[in-house]
Amino acid sequence: MYSRSEASNIKKEFWTNFGLYMKPVKSAAGNTINWINYKTGIRHIYFRMDATKRNATIAIEIKHSTAEERILYYEQLESLKTIFDQTVEEEWEWQSVFYDEDGFPASRIFTMIENVNVFNKTDWAAIISFLKDRIIKLDTFWNDVKFQFEV
Repeated sequence: MYSRSEASNIKKEFWTNFGLYMKPVKSAAGNTINWINYKTGIRHIYFRMDATKRNATIAIEIKHSTAEERILYYEQLESLKTIFDQTVEEEWEWQSVFYDEDGFPASRIFTMIENVNVFNKTDWAAIISFLKDRIIKLDTFWNDVKFQFEV
């Protein structure tokens, strides 16, 4: 078991390594991008990546303060599901409502890889490979559809 500080340092080291690995990769638009802190450019829509002692996940999260607006964004994404599926080349889970770590309602589209542990450095290659492929595909999808969410 790791202390809170040790666990934090290991996760920080993982994300630093992931960032260095992704640094030379340009966005779909050909720009330099901070893959770890991906900016969608649309308020309340986020791309999230996480790695824990059990799994790694990547998601589009919609966190709007009003349920109506959140569901509207979710339904807009849902209307683009065919394009999304073709771009990511796999089935992701779609949740119109889930509760985040703080108990607030949100919507998300996500996928995960199980039986990997960010605290086991031998799993890092599998986690990085999983996240890299999917964040690049999410970026490609977003590059094609983002204009539909701009007001």
